[in-house]
Amino acid sequence: MTLSQLTTTLKCQPSRLYRIMRFLVHYQIFKEEPITKDSIGFALTPLSRRLSRHGERSMAAMILLQSSPVTLAPWHGLSARVLDSGNSPFETAHGKDVWSYAEENPGHSKLIDEAMACDARVAVRAIIEGCPQVFDGIKSLVDVGGGNGTALSMLVKEFPWMHGINFDLPHVVAVAPKVDGIEYVGGDMFECVPKADAAFFMWVLHDWDDEECIQILKKCREAIPQDKGKVIIVESVLEEDENDKLEFVGLMLDMVMMAHTNKGKERTLKEWKYVLGEAGFTRINVKPIHAVQSIIEAYI
Repeated sequence: MTLSQLTTTLKCQPSRLYRIMRFLVHYQIFKEEPITKDSIGFALTPLSRRLSRHGERSMAAMILLQSSPVTLAPWHGLSARVLDSGNSPFETAHGKDVWSYAEENPGHSKLIDEAMACDARVAVRAIIEGCPQVFDGIKSLVDVGGGNGTALSMLVKEFPWMHGINFDLPHVVAVAPKVDGIEYVGGDMFECVPKADAAFFMWVLHDWDDEECIQILKKCREAIPQDKGKVIIVESVLEEDENDKLEFVGLMLDMVMMAHTNKGKERTLKEWKYVLGEAGFTRINVKPIHAVQSIIEAYI
């Protein structure tokens, strides 16, 4: 689109819009392309396609969550968190933790679910393309903290022999879209996890400290078969690897955990081995995928 077309569509002042577009072109969010001999237009780049609301690789929902006033406010209190071990910056800003706030504010809860869903569409595709054997022999899979069920619906569609159980807080599963082959169960993972051949986590355990993770994983150990059951964790594994182009994303997410959760954190492989070992898992496999997360398989 030309600047004139953009100005008309957005109903804004041309010279100010041009200054913004010039900035965004410099950072390769848009690019300039000739439309005619005498006119230049602005076109999408791979980055701005990720920011579009359309397409399975869109990250727009994640950007909308992270840039919302509710999510931005805790960052102003991050320095206080470093100096004091009390409430999280999120609690200081909003008077309650992120989960209680989401339960009382459906709009923010929806933002969280949609952000997790857009990330799941990228990560689950990477799992399917890179490590499909992870789901061999699994007849039932419980997605612990499964949100609106995006990850589980993709897995059940790709591996139709699996029965899926979307397990999350009651107010979350109550509004989750219903999909054939998936059972919806509301509950508290600190108290009980539905029985299945395997338990699946994606961006859940990093919200909690070691003791809380161990408690959750022990509930999963009780829910899966002793002989062949396993836990599948899809989260970042922090390592000092200068060749890892996504390492900075894991480090950034660790700052997000500090700002938005009470004691959550991203973990190194040594830290993952500790919480899994304390929960009674004796063997783990770590498999990289084309995403910031890795796959951690843990066996009793």
